[in-house]
Amino acid sequence: MIYTVTLNPAVDCVVDIEHIHNGTVNRLSGEQLYFGGKGINVSVILKELGAQTEALGICAGFTGVALEHWLRDKGIGTDFIHLDKGFTRINIKIRTFEETELNADGPVIDGPAFEQLLGKLDKLTEGDTLVLAGSLPRSMSPYAYSAIADRVKDKGVRIAVDTTGRAMLNVLRCKPFIVKPNLKELGDLFATVITDEDDAVIHAAKLRRMGAQNVLVSMGSHGALLLDEHDELHSCGACTGKVIGTVGAGDSMLAGFLAGYEQGGYDMALKLGTAAGSATAFSEGLAEKELIYELLGQL
Repeated sequence: MIYTVTLNPAVDCVVDIEHIHNGTVNRLSGEQLYFGGKGINVSVILKELGAQTEALGICAGFTGVALEHWLRDKGIGTDFIHLDKGFTRINIKIRTFEETELNADGPVIDGPAFEQLLGKLDKLTEGDTLVLAGSLPRSMSPYAYSAIADRVKDKGVRIAVDTTGRAMLNVLRCKPFIVKPNLKELGDLFATVITDEDDAVIHAAKLRRMGAQNVLVSMGSHGALLLDEHDELHSCGACTGKVIGTVGAGDSMLAGFLAGYEQGGYDMALKLGTAAGSATAFSEGLAEKELIYELLGQL
């Protein structure tokens, strides 16, 4: 079973507009609502690919209730902590000639709620995978993910991490099975700008030395690379298609990687991850399996 944890889920309102004029009423040319958060996106793609998954996390208010109902309607098991105050955040994604995101903070998560979440992890057993994905709310310690990893470290559970900054650096001591930064996130971890694959490999190796067993780097139109636990480099070119939006593409890549790893090791994992990430980039919302496997044929 692959469990995902989303501490800061969201309802994403994606709006299309040709031009924005400040100080007046603007009419949209299109709008869509998506339930998400990085861990939730991972669970949705895993379900598309036929993998067993359950979504864990913390939600609140009417938006949190709607989120959990939506997941269950898609056949994804859930086990969320529901807060008494606040509501699961609503993010605005504005699509004009470029993408602009307005992301909210989310509700305040207190110590008792986090302890309840830790207790739900006791059901994980050897061979399970735990995905820790997304930003941490400001109300939480940057050590939250490492505390979660510590809870399962002696169970033989594989830990996958897709987050940024201090939260990522702190969890490396727990020796996660895989971490998945994109090029910008990888550069930010080391206060630099990464512009090519050679530089990406150098900094992926640094993450390996800091504790990550495998490092998967998404590189947009340049494909992806994997520096595995044996320090062997795997690379995969990009799929061909029209990019509609990038929201959820990195999460889809991680989901495809985990599903592919269970099917056939690192080479299959990298290809299926690349296909899944591209399929979401080429779709309105998250990808469906038909397009994922169509793109897999390109690789």
